[in-house]
Amino acid sequence: MNYTKENTEYIVKKYKEKPTRDTVNILAKELSRPPKSIIGKLSREGVYRRNFYTTKTGETPVTKQEIVEEIAEALAVEVDILQGLEKAPKNTLKALSTYLNPE
Repeated sequence: MNYTKENTEYIVKKYKEKPTRDTVNILAKELSRPPKSIIGKLSREGVYRRNFYTTKTGETPVTKQEIVEEIAEALAVEVDILQGLEKAPKNTLKALSTYLNPE
């Protein structure tokens, strides 16, 4: 599926005005193309921004293992020494990490 220069300019312009998945879906319907095709074209043009998942509180999700790694770094020990700590409740790990890494 090739896009004309005009189509490409139109897609980029519309997406830059409102960079959302809804815009992609609208463009797909207007141009009778699959949404993945529109996303691919926007990506090749360097304008597509993928939506990143956030938690209910609006934070970027962090795994328990990543928090344990932060704790190990703050304690200046190998992560292996803290084996099993990732099984603790996430709020507990966050509190420990915050305490060890005050920012």
